[in-house]
Formats: sequence, structure tokens, C-alpha cells
Amino acid sequence: MKTANGHEIIQLFESWSPKTFALEGDPIGLQIGQLNRQVQHVLVTLDVTLEVVQEAIDQNCQLILAHHPPIYRPLKNLRTDTPTGKIVELCMKHDIAVYAAHTNLDVAPGGVNDLLAEALELQKISMLDETYSESMMKLAVFVPHSHAQILREQLALVGAGKIGNYDSCSFSSLGTGRFQPLDGSNPVIGKINYLEEVQEEKIEVVFVSTKKSKILKAMYEYHPYEEVAFDLWTLESKTSQQGIGRIGMLEQPMALDDFASKLKEQLHVPFVRIVGDASKIIRRVAVLGGDGNKYIQTAKRAGADVLVTGDLYFHVAQEAQTLGLSVVDPGHHVESIMKSGVSVKMNKMCQENKYNCRFIPSSISTEPFRVK
Repeated sequence: MKTANGHEIIQLFESWSPKTFALEGDPIGLQIGQLNRQVQHVLVTLDVTLEVVQEAIDQNCQLILAHHPPIYRPLKNLRTDTPTGKIVELCMKHDIAVYAAHTNLDVAPGGVNDLLAEALELQKISMLDETYSESMMKLAVFVPHSHAQILREQLALVGAGKIGNYDSCSFSSLGTGRFQPLDGSNPVIGKINYLEEVQEEKIEVVFVSTKKSKILKAMYEYHPYEEVAFDLWTLESKTSQQGIGRIGMLEQPMALDDFASKLKEQLHVPFVRIVGDASKIIRRVAVLGGDGNKYIQTAKRAGADVLVTGDLYFHVAQEAQTLGLSVVDPGHHVESIMKSGVSVKMNKMCQENKYNCRFIPSSISTEPFRVK
């Protein structure tokens, strides 16, 4: 087993929950400390409080992975007599880094919203609202037939031709290439100032736009010509669609109040707030961890009978009522389901990569509310 540093651990985490999944403006990533140290224990928490930092110290953790960024808005100063300042000071004194994964963890497959949907035992789960996709590009490159196989192989190694669950996809057509090397050139084939004809292969591959630089680098490196002839297009097709929230079906329809009672048990919450007729039959359920006030219309358009989300505003509740959409609000702290979910996922990934690192779910409740 290898003892990895913080960069390697976060790189592994981001292979599952990349920063590109985060909504615009979300302050994710490393917020306190540095990653250039060995990491053997990681504490997974919903929020970073002084009690949570002390727990990390007691558990000999070198890294805290939090869902809610402790520094959500830009700081004008860093005074250690303020709540945030005390947290930063304690982390720095004990060489504990803090990394935040917020909406990227909401969006990631197997992340917060999938964990909530699975806890509610929803079936036929799909995304509620698409927030991320990658555009596709197409490369057509002309290469001597003698060098076509090696070029196809090298392009595939850096991601060209990856379509869904298929790899190394390409199309080739044979033809005749013509060119005349001029003074100052250094042709691999042909003579200067003589028109040359070569049997060439046209290789066509598609790839996600984020791999463009790697694809072109491989093309130039393994192509024999000093001047490479190629075409490059941006396609209208998209891939890697990801989104916020989930929507799915209950195994058995039930009345709204019965659904709310079962939800309390499934999500381990002491109370919920309910909008809608108690006897309304619920079949299709939308779920969005955290603050889902902006997604009332989205859930309604998706055909949801009820939206499960937190921090519901008074006027938004009235709007949902008018739309005929029921809402069950289990509170924001329900996202704490990520503590065990992330720990299980990352411990498995560390084991597969032979990293001597253990992810530990925090035992501290950061729920600020109590029921009287």
C-alpha cells in the first residue's frame, strides 16, 4: 500500500466528482492549508465547525473533506477572534487541510442527490435538471497508409474515439494524397520541387472537447509529416450530461402524509414541513438536497407529484401550492447522508488504487435546529 499525498487523494476524489460539475460561482476546492503532505486519514463532514476540527485532530486526520465550504464568501480579513478565523487558526496549527466539494458533489453520479434518491428507494432514477455537458469534436487527419495504425492507436490512448461504452472508435477511407515539397522543407516522403503522390488514409475520430489539446499533441507527435493535413469540427452533439437533483418513481403509490412519515424514517430526521393535500397520491418524486427553492417550476415540468428539498421559503411554498406541486422539507441537514456515502465510495477507490488512506465519516451533528 502506498501513502499518498493530498494532491493524489484529491485527484482521486475529483476523478469521481470533478470541479467542472460545480455550478458557476460555487467556492469549491482547497480552502485551508496545503495538499503537499502525506494523508492517511480524511474526515468527511457536512460542515466545518470547531467541534469538527477537534474531531479531525483526535482522529489524526490530515485532511477534512467538507460538503459546505467553510469560506463561502470572500473574507475582508482573517481575525482569529471570529468564528471563521478560529477554525482557520486551529486547522493551521495542526496542519489540517480543508477541501470543499459542494455542488459538484450534488451533481456527481453517486453523490448527494443519488444518495438521497436511493435512501427514498426511488426507482427509474434520472436527473432533475441538466447543468453540465461536454461538447463533442471531430478530427479528420490524412496520414500515409503505412503509419495509419500507429496513429490510430496513439489517438485512442489519449481519448479519441470514446463513444459511450465503446473505445477506440474510428473510421478510415483510402485515397491519394498529393503534395510538392518546396525549398526549405524536410520531407519524409518525396523530393524537393517534385510533385509526389502517396497512398494515404483518412482517419476520422470523435472526442470530447476537453481532450482537444491532448488529441492534437498526439497527432503531431506520431504523424510522420512535418506539415500535418487535418480538419477539426465542433459538433452539435453533447455527451457526459450531468445534472442537479434526481427524479424517480415510488415502488407503490401512497398518500402525501404517509410518504412524509416514511421519509422521516428513511432520512432519519425528527420532523418535516409539508405543502399539499394530505391525501394526495404520490407516485413521482423529485429530490434535491440543500436549498431547492429555485427548482419548484423545474420539478413541476418534470412531472413530479412532490419535491423533497430543504430551506423552503414561505412564498415559494405558496407558489408550489398554486402549481399543484406538493413539497416535503426535511431540512438542509439531511445532506449529512454524504458523510457515510462519500466515505464508503472513497475507501473503495483508495483500496483499488492501493492507497494507504482511510476516509472517516464525522460523528458530529451540525444540525443547528431542535424540535420542542
